[in-house]
Amino acid sequence: MKVNILDTSGKETGRSVDLSNDIFAIEPNDHAIYLDVKQYMANKRQGTHKAKERAEITGSTKKIKKQKGTGTARAGSIKSPIFRGGGRAFGPQPRDYSFKLNKKLKKLARKSALTYKAKENNIFIVEDFNFEMPKTKEFISIATNLNLNDKKTLLVLPEPNKNIYLSSRNLQDKSVAIASNLTTYDIMNANTILFVESSLEILKKTFEN
Repeated sequence: MKVNILDTSGKETGRSVDLSNDIFAIEPNDHAIYLDVKQYMANKRQGTHKAKERAEITGSTKKIKKQKGTGTARAGSIKSPIFRGGGRAFGPQPRDYSFKLNKKLKKLARKSALTYKAKENNIFIVEDFNFEMPKTKEFISIATNLNLNDKKTLLVLPEPNKNIYLSSRNLQDKSVAIASNLTTYDIMNANTILFVESSLEILKKTFEN
């Protein structure tokens, strides 16, 4: 699949790049995408939720009333979950939500996600660029030139770039990722993927390893 390379003004440079069929044109696996996105979101959960059960509540252990003859249900502790201020029955406890997936499945998921974006013609290539200093206006200008201003866009860089990252940080519908750290969630969460030209080689090496 050939994609034209654009410059930051949105014009074609006269060059194009062939997207690898091994990455952008495979038979997509929806279940692999589901598992990888599920793992990503599960791993981000803190799991610090906690409610006190009856054994952890501060209160008297004295039996509240006699066992029989009251005409109501028997009750042995003020800390019982049925009383106001009592402990919670089967309340949430701290836990680790993370789980593991094998590397082959995660690669398949990322390739599947990229294949979907390629089929939908939502992949764009822009020539390498840089900012002398963080400037959100310059980032917005490039997005406008590429007709991506009103689309949720993921910019994929070959390596970390502080100025570009800081320029995009205040924009809700724009995000930046590194090619070697690209996740299935990042890909599926964006409407369009904008690759910096040199990031494609990094992406290829990442999937070969």
